[in-house]
Amino acid sequence: MPAFLHRLGRLAFRRRRRMLALWLALVAAAVVCMTAFGGTGKLDNTFSIPGSESQRALDRMKTDFPTFSGTSAQIVFTATDGQKVTDPADSARIRAALGAAASAPQVAKVVSPFDAHTISADGTTAVAQVRYEVPQSALEPNALDALKSAVSGANQQGMRVDVGGSAFGNAPSESHRSDIIGVGVALVILTLTFGSLLTAGIPVVTALFGVATAIFGALSLTGTVSISSTAQSLALMIGLAVGIDYALFIVSRHRFHLAHGMEPEESAALAVGTAGSAVVFAGLTVVIAMTGLTVVGIPYLTAMGLAAAGAVLIAVLVATTLLPAILGFAGTRLTPGPGSRAMRREQAVGGAGEDAVGATGDSLASATGENVLSGTGDNVAGGTGESVAGGTGESVASRTGESVAGGTGEHVASRTGEHVAGAAANAAERWFRLVTRRPLLTLVAVVASLGALAWPAHDMRLALPDNGTAPKSSSQRIAFDRVGEKLGPGFNGPLLVLADTSHSSDPTMAAQRVAATIGALPDVATVGKPVANPATHTALIQVIPDSAPSDPATKTLVNSIRDDRAAILRDTGATVQVTGSTAVSVDVAAKLNSALIPFAAVVIGLSLLLLLLVFRSLVVPLKAAAGFLLSIAATLGAVVGVFQLGHLGSLIGVDTTGPVSSFLPIILLAVLFGLAMDYEVFLVSRMRESYLHTGNPLGAVHSGARHSGRVVTAAALIMTSVFAAFLTSDSTMLKQIAFALAAGVLLDAFVIRMTFVPAVLALTRHAAWWLPKWLERRLPDLDIEGDRLGPAPTAPESVALTPSTAD
Repeated sequence: MPAFLHRLGRLAFRRRRRMLALWLALVAAAVVCMTAFGGTGKLDNTFSIPGSESQRALDRMKTDFPTFSGTSAQIVFTATDGQKVTDPADSARIRAALGAAASAPQVAKVVSPFDAHTISADGTTAVAQVRYEVPQSALEPNALDALKSAVSGANQQGMRVDVGGSAFGNAPSESHRSDIIGVGVALVILTLTFGSLLTAGIPVVTALFGVATAIFGALSLTGTVSISSTAQSLALMIGLAVGIDYALFIVSRHRFHLAHGMEPEESAALAVGTAGSAVVFAGLTVVIAMTGLTVVGIPYLTAMGLAAAGAVLIAVLVATTLLPAILGFAGTRLTPGPGSRAMRREQAVGGAGEDAVGATGDSLASATGENVLSGTGDNVAGGTGESVAGGTGESVASRTGESVAGGTGEHVASRTGEHVAGAAANAAERWFRLVTRRPLLTLVAVVASLGALAWPAHDMRLALPDNGTAPKSSSQRIAFDRVGEKLGPGFNGPLLVLADTSHSSDPTMAAQRVAATIGALPDVATVGKPVANPATHTALIQVIPDSAPSDPATKTLVNSIRDDRAAILRDTGATVQVTGSTAVSVDVAAKLNSALIPFAAVVIGLSLLLLLLVFRSLVVPLKAAAGFLLSIAATLGAVVGVFQLGHLGSLIGVDTTGPVSSFLPIILLAVLFGLAMDYEVFLVSRMRESYLHTGNPLGAVHSGARHSGRVVTAAALIMTSVFAAFLTSDSTMLKQIAFALAAGVLLDAFVIRMTFVPAVLALTRHAAWWLPKWLERRLPDLDIEGDRLGPAPTAPESVALTPSTAD
């Protein structure tokens, strides 16, 4: 792969005008297709599980009870100033409003609160039902606004009107502000990282090309494929984050080469062949994990997985084709200026911090442990001709002039593998030195802190979001709260029981007995009168729970009705199915719960296999899997703490607590797995490369920090910032996903990859890179570091020190 990517990078660099024209044409084609065949107006936010009980019942209701089969809205009338909705003037105003609502677009039926007896006990609140024959996704763009306008005439002094219901749930969210915030923060971080606005702008530009192609391409399919607004936002979020990060890794390697005198064309080709190989590997892991979501069998989740996978795949293609073309346009202008801070940093990384130890990791002293600084002033490395400066403890042939040790004649480098140029270490290397000084203590601290953060996850409740988590100022949230307060929380999520009475001797009596049996169950507030369809021998029964739609007691009620179906069949001859939005939510959660453990096993197994192939080690994959599980558990604990328990929720606009979205754990597993592999590959591959060259395990850990730590830190901050920018969304589901991904990346990058990983490698030393000979012979060598492409440039300051043989 590195050789192929090297040729591809060189070709794109040379044919940069054609490559740029090709990508411009792809973006234009995606825009044209979106305009002709799709668009945001055709996004489908419907939850469904083909083959589930709730879905089968809904499908049958389309023919047996069409006015109940679609979505519904609620019109909540609230009398103020001491009045009651039953007062003649107020009731007349309500009836007029309902008449206007009946003529609103796509309305199939309006049920008056006076007929349905949905009036609060104190007479201040009345709730009317508005039924549609189509699902929420099939409503015309202005249908709900038209309904609001139709009833606004009743919103006068002495009465308030609010419109809500399931028709308003899971509405599309606007994310353009999040895009701008995320890109702006990323540009600032890139500028600080590179010290150049031109260099910083290149990853942003290429990421925007990839995101535009992915999003417009996905929207062009909405006319034929069900794609939700959340799927679009997730693809945008992930595509933007990985697009910037992948370009950052390649541009960083390219700039390193330029700083050491390599020609731009060869530099770009080598950067794509080396860093690009890691990009392809990391990107494919994300694509595989996101594509794996299709096996769950939920169309809503399938669309999310495929949209995100497509965005990541396009980001990889952009990084390996368009990016080297843009590097060709930039030419030598990306080379850090002579004497600049960026140039000094690149040269310091290249050589000033190289290990001063041999392949065994021993000190520069002889085998007897004598000091190099013997006072004779002999040269440590004869080839360099530089003096150790006798017993004065001055610099060891380092052109940077950094001091090795004090005048006490200490060892230049002990068996711990410390570097000679310690003062030249960057912040990442200094952190790695700190956490590897007492690796066991570091591991205990990491596991204890992440375990404490993960603890709330043991009480995690899963459900689909409802209007109870909508913004407080929204009409649907006000209606939801008012109905729950005045009529009971169960009125916000009624259950629908479809009874097939075709095998009953008396269908009418059978339906009534079914209703009576259900009414006797715990947590049932009221049971409506059965609505029969004599032509199909079916009856529909509305059940109002005592508890809210997302309450565990409501889930228990759904399961209780289903568990009693055998007794109902025996007593009445009727078969029953439970459906409605609340039952669908229960079925979705059950389906996802059953798929979570197998999916997690596949993801972790895949990570073990891939890392075994890449690093040819047993410890590295096991360490990566353990770290991944820790970061997942801690992230879920943080999500529960913020959204379910309410800790610090006000800081990100969470004004009410509620269950965690059913889709979140499995999405987090898929996305964070791929992103964690990104940082694992980019960081640990440099460590392995150093270990293979020096044989010094601890020095390799420090070398990996020196070469990759700054870039991995910048990449993690960029990705966290992009995800965090979507916290401004009004969609609870998207807000939870954004928070989980931002927190997950932050924890995984800084606590796991930058702390846990070096501590494990420091503790295991040579064993970290061990692989049984028989297994090593059977595994293919992927050469992810691109060693076969030839050595990368090294700074002239690097010092090849060997153990002294002088007496």
